[in-house]
Amino acid sequence: MSRMTAHRTAVLAMTAASPLLLGLWAAAPAVAHGAPTDPVSRVYGCSPDGGKTGTAACRAAVAANGSPFTAWDNLRVANVNGRDRQTVPDGQLCSGGLPAYRGLDLARSDWPSTRLTPGASLTMRYASTIPHTGTFKLYLTKPGYDPAKSLTWSDLPEKPFAEVTDPTLTDGAYRLRATLPSDRTGRHVLYTIWQNSSTPDTYYSCSDVVFPTAKSSGAQAGAGSGSATDDSGESAAPSPTKSAEPAKSAPQSPTPTGPSPTTAHSGGHTEAGAAPESTPVASAADSDSGPSTPTVAGGAAAVLLLTGGAALALRLRRR
Repeated sequence: MSRMTAHRTAVLAMTAASPLLLGLWAAAPAVAHGAPTDPVSRVYGCSPDGGKTGTAACRAAVAANGSPFTAWDNLRVANVNGRDRQTVPDGQLCSGGLPAYRGLDLARSDWPSTRLTPGASLTMRYASTIPHTGTFKLYLTKPGYDPAKSLTWSDLPEKPFAEVTDPTLTDGAYRLRATLPSDRTGRHVLYTIWQNSSTPDTYYSCSDVVFPTAKSSGAQAGAGSGSATDDSGESAAPSPTKSAEPAKSAPQSPTPTGPSPTTAHSGGHTEAGAAPESTPVASAADSDSGPSTPTVAGGAAAVLLLTGGAALALRLRRR
């Protein structure tokens, strides 16, 4: 083969391969990606950067996935154009329907989670690399959501509780401010959709959150603040509060006449300035069980008087 023929063969091969190379370049990860880091999303928490890979849920997710979540910022679907419910199948909301992230769809109640307060202000930190325009939509699963079942669109309200358009990228993250719904308790999923307007991509993410559980009727003996929750969503029992001892009143009689002692409520809380539910009854140890001091003095004087009188009568009889 001549040198000219070899050159032409190389050019033709490059020309034929150029569409394939262009397609591979277009399919390669773009520079700008993102995911929530606070409240921590499943994809970030279970990534090598997220620090939660040792948890049981993340280990199971990586095993189901077949590979680690190294590209935690690349969970994106192109050309959705707002048709999220028609594009992403039920049970695959956390993966966006992408096979490379299928481990995120496992129905578990032990995903790494963030504690939140109902009705409080939320500032989500959504990490990204370069600025992009677009709208963030934040959804919270409905009351009664069951984390032991796969997440479906019916678990989410029709409308998000917050929308933020074109926020500013500062120090590598968007900060999305919103007010949380006030009627959630226990474990829920904060579902975030970021629809870009400067690219054809839409990003999806699941952040597991825990709200304080509702108090039982037996735990509402006194006024107080909501119970703290652990990552499992179970409320932590409040520590008992010792009731202040009532001031002792002057004794009314030599012996106690009040009712038998009672035990104060444990765990009850009384707000400052509020009247307690019931007045504690003093214990027997707080009462004076013996006679009062004036009674003792009077008795002693009577004994001396009787003794002196008897001695004087005996002397008179001897005379």
